[in-house]
Amino acid sequence: MLTIAALYHFTRFPDPAALKPGLLDLCRTQGVKGSLLLAPEGINGTIAGPRAGIDAVLAAIRALPGCAGLEWKESLAGTMPFGRMKVKLKREIVTMGQPDVDPLARVGNYVAASEWNALISDPETVVIDTRNDYEVAIGTFRGAVDPGTRAFGEFPQWWHANRDRFAGKRIAMFCTGGIRCEKSTNYLLGQGVNQVYHLKGGILKYLEEVPQEASLWQGQCFVFDDRVSVGHGLKPGGLGVCGACRRPVTKADQAAAVYEDGVCCPACVDEYSTQDRARFRERHRQMLLAAKRGTQHLGFAQE
Repeated sequence: MLTIAALYHFTRFPDPAALKPGLLDLCRTQGVKGSLLLAPEGINGTIAGPRAGIDAVLAAIRALPGCAGLEWKESLAGTMPFGRMKVKLKREIVTMGQPDVDPLARVGNYVAASEWNALISDPETVVIDTRNDYEVAIGTFRGAVDPGTRAFGEFPQWWHANRDRFAGKRIAMFCTGGIRCEKSTNYLLGQGVNQVYHLKGGILKYLEEVPQEASLWQGQCFVFDDRVSVGHGLKPGGLGVCGACRRPVTKADQAAAVYEDGVCCPACVDEYSTQDRARFRERHRQMLLAAKRGTQHLGFAQE
């Protein structure tokens, strides 16, 4: 079995570029694949590999400036969910586009998975899902508000348009692993919201710790690797993924007349040009040929 580690940590990296070569070389020598993002505000990513390899990489990250308190979520996979290892340099480790937002200054009140049900069941609490619309579509907490955003950077605009709906309420927010809530709670505090809470460890920690019979989670949780989604106990959810837009696809989606494996799904039928579709079709053909030869094609995620 392979270990998957999802991680993030906000800290000050004066020179993120200087950290990239060492991390990339270590991951490659340890048989670890996935993606790590480095920015002046910290590190974010998901990696997978043998137990010893993951331990070595996590130890190296914890040794980076300000990262001794790194926390991460783990799950298991029978096959490697990534095609290769990437370490990228970014302006932000999660893009919100708000220069004044600083999770290192202050964030909302953390709520443990074991205490989350009580908080969101209170009628005075407004529960907001900070993830993208296609993630919310396959699963969310009972009664949660869906902002309908296609990217995290749209959240501030949505909040300004809807803030009056939530005046005087306690705000509880959640996301996949917790990173978006570090920024969104800091943002709301800066907007004058006094009672702001967020799920510590995100949905992944909740699904890991809270028994299904006691859960207020409905559906599956989208993850950004070849598992596509996970459910309670972090077991793979069995969904497919569109080869064009990378949104999750259900069996009903695959049965739709507009669906073409590797090329198009109902959600993106109007989003790409004829030239794009031809490129997707050729890529999918190459992936099928690689599978027949018993080799790996890097596919969409590596383009």
